Formats: sequence, C-alpha cells, structure tokens
Amino acid sequence: CGMLLADLGADVVRIERPDNVNPFVPWQNELLNRGKRSVALDLKTDSGRERALALVARADLAIEGFRPGVAERLGVGPEDCLRVQPRLIYGRMTGWGQDGPLARAAGHDVNYVAVTGALHAIGTAGGPPQIPLNLVGDFGGGTLYLAVGLLAALHEARTSGRGQVVDAAMVDGTAHLMTMFYGFLAGGTWTDRRGENLIDGGAPFYGVYETSDGGFVSVAPLEPQFFTQFLERLGIAEAIDRDDRATWPRIRALIAGAIATKTRDEWTEIFEGTDCCVAPVLSMTEAPESAHLRARRTFVEHHGVTQPAPAPRFSRTQPSLGRPPSLPGEHTDEVLAEWLSADLG
Repeated sequence: CGMLLADLGADVVRIERPDNVNPFVPWQNELLNRGKRSVALDLKTDSGRERALALVARADLAIEGFRPGVAERLGVGPEDCLRVQPRLIYGRMTGWGQDGPLARAAGHDVNYVAVTGALHAIGTAGGPPQIPLNLVGDFGGGTLYLAVGLLAALHEARTSGRGQVVDAAMVDGTAHLMTMFYGFLAGGTWTDRRGENLIDGGAPFYGVYETSDGGFVSVAPLEPQFFTQFLERLGIAEAIDRDDRATWPRIRALIAGAIATKTRDEWTEIFEGTDCCVAPVLSMTEAPESAHLRARRTFVEHHGVTQPAPAPRFSRTQPSLGRPPSLPGEHTDEVLAEWLSADLG
C-alpha cells in the first residue's frame, strides 16, 4: 500500500527497526520499498516512540501492520497518534481484522483467502484448490482496500476536520472481491465446486490449452460471435451446441486437439488482433518483452531492475518512479531534519 501511494506521488516514510532485514530478498530488490524513505527507530525506547509520534504529527496518513494491540503497547496506537494529529487517517492492515475469534492468531495470505470461499473456488475439477500467489489476499483484499479506505477517509477529513481509523482486514477485502460469485451462487448460475463453472475453467471456451511446443495459450471467447470466429481460425467445422453442458467434454477435446498442432507463437500470430480472445501465457521473464506491454511501458527498467511501472495512468499528473529501495535507516537524519527540525531544536 505504501508503494502504491509512493508511486502516485506521496512522500512515504517507512519507520523500521535499525536491524531490520528481509530474509527473502536483498534490500536493493525489495521493490515494495521503492519510492519510500527509511527511518530507523526503536519504538521500544522513549526516544524512538517520541520521534515516531513527532513524525505522525506532520503526516496525513499513518499505516501499521502489527497484530491487534501491539501498536497500543508500543505507544503508537490510534489514540496516541490522533492525540498529536487529530486529522490523521490511521490505517490498520491485518489478515483477520482487529476483532473476532482469530484476530490475535498468526496467519498468512493463503489462510485468509481460504476462509472466504475464494481459495475453494480456484482449481481444476477433481483437483485440490490452487494457490493464486498472494495476489488475492495480501494485495487484492489487503493493499487495494486499505488504499481506497485511506484516500476516502482523507477526502472526508477535509470536510469534517477529523481523522479516523481504517480497519483493512484481508478477509474482509477478499470476501468483497468475491461479491459477483456469491451473486451467481445465490442466483443458481454457479455451483460450489471447482472447475465446473463458466469462468473457473469448467467451460471449454474459457481456459488454458497446451501447444505443440509445451507452451500454453489462454482462451476466452465467451460471446457466441467470438466463439464462432475462434472455431473458424482453429479449423473446427463441426456443429457445436456450447449451451449444452453435456457437450463440454467433447468441445474441450476438439479445441485441445486443434491447439496441440501448433506452437504457442504460431497461435499468437494467428489470433493476435482478432476478437477471438486468445493470448499467450507468458512467464515473468517473457512478459516485459510483450509488444503490447512494451508499447504501453507497463514494465520499466529503473536503477537496473526491470519492474512494473506505476498504475493507473493519469492524463495530467502522470506518476513516475522515484528513488529505488533503500537500506533500513538510510534517510533517518534527512527525514528527521526535514520533518522535525523545529521539534528537535
């Protein structure tokens, strides 16, 4: 969430422990820290806590990601921060939320996605649920809902003059992302089983097929007119009643057999620019080389690292990448001098 706000032009200061180290990635490749400045403070000390609150007093937004109650014990909870900055928007990011039976339990993305019904719905028929990276819980149900909540509350504060707390729980956001599917389920157009529905891989005209070279193409001609064009380019002339689900296995076999006759790149060339809704499945190393994504500069090279560019796009105030990821505490003196010079004396 901090990276997203920094991408959009916010001055984001990350307060972290002096000895903070990410065991999973070198600091220079920790792209979630791009655009931020880092201040090293020990919140367990009086001086660290006082300086943190002094920074909060100058801020519009504050974000914390502790388990419920930890920020309060450290003296940087909502009441502490709103006392020094009454207009502050205080964002709280957790998996389970600030209350409820699981609020204080440990967990990770896959756990939060699991209890909402989202994980159960993703996967092939007869197979186990498939983990959608941590896109659905951490970044979809977490980051984006926290960002929207923060900006909505900030907008409201300009009218009311009062701050407030935004409780962004990944379980809440993930459940909200599932709204359309719960509507389908209530309407009787969705089964509560994986791989049997229109857009979960159950329909033969919405899925992924292997090509002759071991690659894959994604296929999604949902609309009848697009499906007709799709069959024509595949060379399938048989009469097909795709509305009869009993025919789906035969249709799948026909499509799979046709697609297996050519390479991924050959099919890409055949379908590119058509309304057949077919696109190659690119790896993370291939995606930045996509002609379409290169034309849009969806990926950029910044300080020697290829990475996604800021999104979304703006007509007048286009975001751009700022500083690269920083060492923990790299900007401590700079930020304290800039933000707190009057207080520090």
